[in-house]
Amino acid sequence: MEEKRCDWCLSTPLYREYHDREWGRPLIDDRQLFEFLVLEGAQAGLSWITVLNKRENYRTAFDGFDPEKIARYDEQKIEVLLQDPGIIRNRRKVEGAVKNARAYLALRERGESLAGFLWRFTDGRVLVNEFRSLAEVPATTPESDAMSQALKRAGFAFVGSTIMYAHMQATGMVNDHLLGCPARDPCLEQARQMGLL
Repeated sequence: MEEKRCDWCLSTPLYREYHDREWGRPLIDDRQLFEFLVLEGAQAGLSWITVLNKRENYRTAFDGFDPEKIARYDEQKIEVLLQDPGIIRNRRKVEGAVKNARAYLALRERGESLAGFLWRFTDGRVLVNEFRSLAEVPATTPESDAMSQALKRAGFAFVGSTIMYAHMQATGMVNDHLLGCPARDPCLEQARQMGLL
């Protein structure tokens, strides 16, 4: 089968690099998972490339995605962020990031890691799909539905099922690289080495 990248990433070099090096690679690091949670929430209603183009600005504006620092953001800090053209200046999304940092810390105080919380919805394994076209890829799954509901109960915001399925794809809980995509096998091999297959 001829190797061909997933179609969604072809518009810019940044998109292709993200697809080739990050998307679908399994993440079990809490801080990285939290970063993607914030970014996926910011992306709601927008294209992922919009967020990707602002990612470095987000890292600066949101203190390297440090949940302990973000959880302490007050109204004054939120107002400063809403003036920052380097991020998506949507009050609900900025407040959602703060709420998520606080929920993340509450989870940790209960003795649970974010990775453990999220990966339980796939039974600690990468779900591997075998799609040939983007048209076959779902927007949500029963796993993303359950994850979304559990996160909402745990106090998280901007964690609807569609957002969480995108999060699962990005962080390698599900491998949705199309059949024939050159990034597919490296993601599977990484998952195998991590004991996630």
